[in-house]
Amino acid sequence: MTARIFSKLILSLIAVLALALIAVDYLVTQRVQNTFFVQLRQDLAEKARTVALMLPDRQPGDFSPLANASATRITWVDATGQVLGDSDSDSSRMENHRARPEVAAALRGEIGSSLRMSPTLGVRLFYVAIPFRGGALRLAVPATAIDAQVRAIRNDVLLSTALAFLPFVILAALFARYISGRLGTIIEFTQKLADGDFRARLPVSSRGELGLLSTKLNETSEKLEFMLDRLETEHSELEKLERIRKDFVINVSHELRTPLASIQGYTETLLDGAINDSDNNLKFLHIIRQNAERLARLASDLLTLSRVELSQQEFKFASYDVNRLLADNLDGMRPIAQRRGIQLVLQNTPESAEVFCDGEAVHQILTNLLDNAIKYTPDAGTVTVGAKRLSDPAGRVEFFVRDTGPGIPADELPRLFERFYRVDKARSRALGGTGLGLAIVKHLAHSQGGDVRVESQVDKGSTFFFTLPIHDLGLADAPIVQKELTPS
Repeated sequence: MTARIFSKLILSLIAVLALALIAVDYLVTQRVQNTFFVQLRQDLAEKARTVALMLPDRQPGDFSPLANASATRITWVDATGQVLGDSDSDSSRMENHRARPEVAAALRGEIGSSLRMSPTLGVRLFYVAIPFRGGALRLAVPATAIDAQVRAIRNDVLLSTALAFLPFVILAALFARYISGRLGTIIEFTQKLADGDFRARLPVSSRGELGLLSTKLNETSEKLEFMLDRLETEHSELEKLERIRKDFVINVSHELRTPLASIQGYTETLLDGAINDSDNNLKFLHIIRQNAERLARLASDLLTLSRVELSQQEFKFASYDVNRLLADNLDGMRPIAQRRGIQLVLQNTPESAEVFCDGEAVHQILTNLLDNAIKYTPDAGTVTVGAKRLSDPAGRVEFFVRDTGPGIPADELPRLFERFYRVDKARSRALGGTGLGLAIVKHLAHSQGGDVRVESQVDKGSTFFFTLPIHDLGLADAPIVQKELTPS
């Protein structure tokens, strides 16, 4: 690529130089010829005057000695144009010269000259004629001598011009090599862009037009790379959302199928006559009610999760006392725990500690965590709730809910906060869980500037943590859109 560009530039340069040399040759040749002819005309006119002084007053005789002495051809013409004598030819055989340009000028009293072919001798001659004794005296020299001198001057001028152009040619060749190299690099770069390599960059080593072009191309490449990365990211997000949507539809359909099938089955049984069976009709109605309640909880949890993920849930942030939040939630869950003999324990919490949050959202987080802890804690077990102030610069309080249940295997922990994910699916459904509680906890905590985590060991129970900020993070004025949707 570079060699081809260099060849084109050099050929273009050679063509320009050739045209320049042709123009110089033409102009110099014309100028030299004109100058030489003017000088020669003056010299021959002076010689003619000298010869005129040496000619006798009578009829001319032999002009050979004078012609040899002056190195010219001498011709004497009378006023009528008749040749009276010529140093190189027989005058009696020569035609009338009145129409010759140089003779006509001399007969008018002027000095005449012309360069033309001699009809008598058959060679090109340069003629100069002066007025002489009513007629004209003409001197002529061969044009070959003039051509030789003009050619010598022309060759000298061309050689001098070529030598003067030589440094320019060398500099132009170096410049062409530089330009061809830069253009080749730019062309290769554009080819990379055309092939989709937007991470390629051009070296910027100058501030001229090519440097500016390289800078602009690099900026274009950076923008294309940014747009490509953004499109790839958006494509990945769309694929992720599509997977979530499909999994969500599958999971919701699966979660709805069981209670709907149960409701439909028991309803049909009652309609078929079991409604009159006093031993089973109330039992069937009780099962129908349980499944209806399960559907209601599922619908409620789906709406809550959807509002939080789409940042459509309105939060009312304010400062709340940590101990009061924990105590209120424990009081609400205590009757459920007492029916199974489970003890709810509030550990020592930091005195006068406050968090900046939405009270209802925190109530829902704690309710979901306490409900799960009570469900999976065996009868007469213990559920411990507490909080502590973290020492990080952000200023946060970490809440925890600890149970004495069966624990969770380590390989299950990373997916625990996903929607519809259950460690023990059969047991979870038997306990009435929707599989959305922990996903709601995660998104509610994130929406308030907090985070969630879990620690668990098999047969040693589980501890769920979530954090809340102490100070106002400005979330009420600039809601955080949770881009990290929990995959199903």
